[in-house]
Amino acid sequence: MVRVSEVDDSEAPTVLIVDNNQMTLHRLKQIFHQRDFLVEVCEDGDKAVDEYIRLDPELVILSLDIPSLDGHIAALEMREHGGDCRIVITAPKRLSSIAKDAAFSAGAVACLEKPLTSSSFDVVWNDILGKVPDAPGLADLDSLYPEDKIQEIVVEEDTPELPSLPAPMIAPISLEVPVQTDEKSKSRLIPILIFVAVISASLGWYFLNS
Repeated sequence: MVRVSEVDDSEAPTVLIVDNNQMTLHRLKQIFHQRDFLVEVCEDGDKAVDEYIRLDPELVILSLDIPSLDGHIAALEMREHGGDCRIVITAPKRLSSIAKDAAFSAGAVACLEKPLTSSSFDVVWNDILGKVPDAPGLADLDSLYPEDKIQEIVVEEDTPELPSLPAPMIAPISLEVPVQTDEKSKSRLIPILIFVAVISASLGWYFLNS
């Protein structure tokens, strides 16, 4: 979202304020109206880069924690387009250390801690109007913000893979019935054969005489 102030002076310097906190935006607009700036506001980091290219502002007040594209990367993208890009990085106290590193990386003219006041800018105003530092982070811009790179996320299962076990060795089972041919078996078989023969003869005699 981009909003333009009611100031209508083509000779006035332009400040692009990039923040999504309404209270901070209100305070910054008051501060820069008092300094006779034409104020434009953007609440989105990615959109802010487009607005910077379109407006070519004299000053950018850029919050580190903004939606879609964080302030550090947005600042580097702005610096990549060249020109005397005077950027002031702002951040809450909890991000002050990160903000200082980002300000150095992007060659910002100042780094301020929120909440912002008019006196905050008074302290660093000479730095804001001074020489624009180099942006050493431009060398790493591709690795910080790859445009055509897709990360492949490999999800590993928590269950460990069980080691494979060797197949059990099963002894072959023979279906043949062993025939006993020892002498002891033969001696047991002879009485049985005699008994069967006697029964058969008796039955035959009975049927013949009946």
